[in-house]
Amino acid sequence: MTQHDWPSRLSERARACRFSGLWRHRATRQPASRLRDFAGNDYLGLSRDPRLAEAMAEGARHYGGGARASHMVNGHLAVHETLESRIAELTGRSRALLFSTGYMANLGVIQALCDPHTRVFQDRLNHASLLDGARLAGACSRRFHHADLSDLERLLARSPADHPRLVVSDGVFSMDGDVADIPGLAATARRHAAWLMIDDAHGMGVLGERGDGCVGRNYGVDEVAVLVGTLGKGLGTAGAFVAGSEALIEHLIQFARPYIYTTAQPPGVAAATLAALDILAEEPERRARLHALIARFRAAASELGLPLMASATPIQPIVLGDNTTTMAWATRLAERGINVGAIREPTVPRGKARLRITLSAAHADDDIDALIDALAECQERSLMANGEPLA
Repeated sequence: MTQHDWPSRLSERARACRFSGLWRHRATRQPASRLRDFAGNDYLGLSRDPRLAEAMAEGARHYGGGARASHMVNGHLAVHETLESRIAELTGRSRALLFSTGYMANLGVIQALCDPHTRVFQDRLNHASLLDGARLAGACSRRFHHADLSDLERLLARSPADHPRLVVSDGVFSMDGDVADIPGLAATARRHAAWLMIDDAHGMGVLGERGDGCVGRNYGVDEVAVLVGTLGKGLGTAGAFVAGSEALIEHLIQFARPYIYTTAQPPGVAAATLAALDILAEEPERRARLHALIARFRAAASELGLPLMASATPIQPIVLGDNTTTMAWATRLAERGINVGAIREPTVPRGKARLRITLSAAHADDDIDALIDALAECQERSLMANGEPLA
């Protein structure tokens, strides 16, 4: 056996990961689980809505369980066409294009738009799929300091004017919960003849007067040329979309490899998403309820002195710093019947491990109270163990 055989490589990587406390475990959840879920992204509580389940079943009965082929062969069904039109209407764009996942949408857009001559400028905290998209395209990619327009301006000013430029940012940052400065990014990109791409995965359904996200109808294609959103968070189903001009969507249909070479979204999922869009339009009280819960949680957590981040979205991180403390708090919360995300590097920078708490319109007031009580207990145990308050 050589030193570099495959089993040895895998074993060594596993050993190093376990030793550093970064080994991840996949939990299997049951529908009837008694855990209070503060880890998912079902922000409006739509994923368990019986109207979505019935629409999905009816879509499957009508079209079958799967689309059977890619959109470009014969998998593009009438329900997909209707859904794309509804998304375009919601976001105020001429066209929208469905993708199987948000990851594939981001890969597909950047791969189709960029090449080694393109200069891509990304927020340092962008989602991994955006960073990977630039790598796949072979584009020259630079990362500006998080939410720092002056750093973006500096990088753009130093880049060659004869190369196409694309500025890319999350809309709502998935680990911090803060919202990008869309007007500032748009103005900066415009000054340098760059296109702006926003991935509004965590804003769709949650932000905006119509639930159209942090971009939506407030910013046209002249300001945000490329808008990406997901369907599996605020809308409670699965898949993603890209919305933009006629020329952009036609370009993606021709050149986005993750779109061309993937079986189309199951028709039942598309049908369920149409039902979710109906509920989004007809029940704005869901968004109002969600934002009331966010305010309730932040007030109680601030009173405890917990290290919250500046987030007005359903993503409410509590930064504890080290992996051991973060995992200990998550374990204690689970023992109290509360499920939260325990986030460590490389998802977040070293020393920024955190509990990623996510709120939903489906939470009751006593769910928030139980979460606050459990966090207070965790804090008290940490104080007793360390003899000092959290920084």
